[in-house]
Amino acid sequence: MYLRKLTIYNFKNYAEASLEFSEKINCFTGRNGSGKTNLLDAIHYLSFTKSYFNLSDMQNIRHDEDFFAIHGQFVRNGNGNDEVSCIQKRNQRKQFKINTKEYDRMADHIGEFPLVMVSPYDRDMINEGSETRRKYMDMVISQFDRMYLNDLITYNKALAQRNALLKDFAERRYFDNTSLEIWNEQMAGPAARIFARRNVFIEGFIPVFRKYFEFISNGREVVDIAYHSDLREMSLHELLKANLQRDLASRYTTSGVHRDDLEFTIGGYPVKKFGSQGQQKSFVLAIRLAQFDYTQGVKGYKPILLLDDIFDKLDNERVSQLIHLVGDNSFGQVFITDTQPERINKIFEGGNIDHKLFSVKEGTAHEGMEIV
Repeated sequence: MYLRKLTIYNFKNYAEASLEFSEKINCFTGRNGSGKTNLLDAIHYLSFTKSYFNLSDMQNIRHDEDFFAIHGQFVRNGNGNDEVSCIQKRNQRKQFKINTKEYDRMADHIGEFPLVMVSPYDRDMINEGSETRRKYMDMVISQFDRMYLNDLITYNKALAQRNALLKDFAERRYFDNTSLEIWNEQMAGPAARIFARRNVFIEGFIPVFRKYFEFISNGREVVDIAYHSDLREMSLHELLKANLQRDLASRYTTSGVHRDDLEFTIGGYPVKKFGSQGQQKSFVLAIRLAQFDYTQGVKGYKPILLLDDIFDKLDNERVSQLIHLVGDNSFGQVFITDTQPERINKIFEGGNIDHKLFSVKEGTAHEGMEIV
């Protein structure tokens, strides 16, 4: 699977751009703020129906314009093109289509064109709270498990209703266990399946992650990921019963799979507290490469890989090593951004890796390399 062509209108700082890509490596070079990352974000939209960076779709419409449009031509299994389109007009519902057919639910598109994004913001997985790490697990698993995504949607809707009821109990000073049990029941089945699926994922993911971390760090440190969940001790029904008084006092549900977390360690110690900047960057890069490998194993074909400004703190030898890693047959189509065209040009000189180079400047992009 690969993206053959991308066309965008009024997206972020682009009035219009149309680019055709290599099946292997595609490099966008230009100064900071020129729009390199925006091209990756447009590709991200075509896979996940949303931006990697902005929660609000409206914020991605170019200033003073009424809409943005993103169109992509994908090739799967050597067959004809799949046309994917995302159109967002101001103050209207987002339209998302595949081959001119509009989706009723955006969630139905997730997993059709799997993608892995590697970004400087990945450090948030280490430094931010548990919600960031849960969202990571959910995003990965949802790309190859539609039932998991449906269970997440069901669980979160029921959780929101249960929390609203707990708040209502406190404000109106009453309690109705029968009403509460309705939502407990709706949460219980999905919670058990979500917990089981996360367990299976982490157990299979850890060996792949360790392999890539060893490659990046030359095997100098021992790393691990531990999955923590309230459901290891008891079922959700038992948890909700045991924590009822705490829930009533807190006015929200204090236990369940929505409180799960991942613990990242290096040498037996938390990466957040004891890992250097370089170790943290290597850790999250290994997570993303392992995500690619794991997803490929489940889906049976290679996701698209986006590498956004990841060379900043890597030496030239490691950069070259990484380029040749993603350029071999283990990986499929790759998109890379970098501020140094000289570095990218030197990496591909004399090599036989299929690639295309694009210059990006102030919201314009064209094929070819500009060395300044």
